[in-house]
Amino acid sequence: MTMIGLIFAGLAALLHVYIFYMESVAWTSERVRATFGTTETEAAATRELAFNQGFYNLFLAIVTGVGIVEYLSGHTSVGAALVFAGAGSMLAAALVLFLSSRGKRGAAVKQGALPLLGVVILMIGLLG
Repeated sequence: MTMIGLIFAGLAALLHVYIFYMESVAWTSERVRATFGTTETEAAATRELAFNQGFYNLFLAIVTGVGIVEYLSGHTSVGAALVFAGAGSMLAAALVLFLSSRGKRGAAVKQGALPLLGVVILMIGLLG
């Protein structure tokens, strides 16, 4: 069961690397603007904020990835703690988005589903 939780956490980390790319690298591109529902002017005005936010997503992905590697290397306590910190933060951010922006609830569910599954399944695996 823990392996399934780690797989979902890893998928969440990969998703957050992609979000990093969109926010920090491709923010003003037509495709990313369409994804986030921003105009060219809005994207230009928020570029610095998005750049910074993208790195938060990258760092959460890195913490989760390091946790998975540590867990699989036999450092199960440290690894699990890092996975819970990284994926749990992803989940918390999705919850904040869900509660604070009615129009972005679909995005929040997409952003939060994988870390939720990772955290819950990993917890069940560790307790079982």
